[in-house]
Amino acid sequence: MKLDTMMQELEALGKERTKKIYMSNGAKEPLFGVTTGSMKPYVKQIKINQELAEQLYATGNYDAMYFAGVIADPKAMTEEDYDRWIEQAYFYMISDYVVAVTLAESDIAQEVSDKWIASGEELKMSAGWHCYCWQLGNRKDEEFSKEKLLGMLEYVKQNIRQAPPRTQVAMNNFVMTVGVSFKPLHEEAVQFAKEIGPIETKREGKKPGLLHAFAEIEKQVEKGRIGFKRKYVRC
Repeated sequence: MKLDTMMQELEALGKERTKKIYMSNGAKEPLFGVTTGSMKPYVKQIKINQELAEQLYATGNYDAMYFAGVIADPKAMTEEDYDRWIEQAYFYMISDYVVAVTLAESDIAQEVSDKWIASGEELKMSAGWHCYCWQLGNRKDEEFSKEKLLGMLEYVKQNIRQAPPRTQVAMNNFVMTVGVSFKPLHEEAVQFAKEIGPIETKREGKKPGLLHAFAEIEKQVEKGRIGFKRKYVRC
């Protein structure tokens, strides 16, 4: 499928109500307001198409950028490609749910995530921490260094309160994900979550949000979901 045709298809799927919801979360024009569910038939039709993914992402249209992440070939993308994508990610729904998700299926996921976490830039740090969340929720425990993750938990404990809002959310999600999806550090993550405690985080144009990894881990314990792994990272 060609770019123009795909853009026309996405525009036809757009809903004004969905568009308003996306914009209330930080999306900007251009966008159509396409639900992720309505994209699925096109995912089955197109499958993986890196060339089209790059063209869609370059439009700057939020819906096109999201769809680009779904049909991209994560292992064909280089570190430079991911850096280019994260530079164009102007709000968290792109950085965390498009770029980080795509990166999570690549062979260089941890290497790139580590660099972004160390960048000091809010959305890059958010994407880096979230990429670890996506990986931990999908990959086998043996693919991770227990010592490294323990050090990252300690880093979160020491730095989360001084971090920018979106990075705070990502750090909190990291502690929660380690506690739920990485069994070797479940107890340690629970302890770190207790010590960190609830954190009030700012949200632009909204009331402050409350982050509490410990409470979230406890909910999953009650549901018997410790050790949970997704079959797929992307839709």
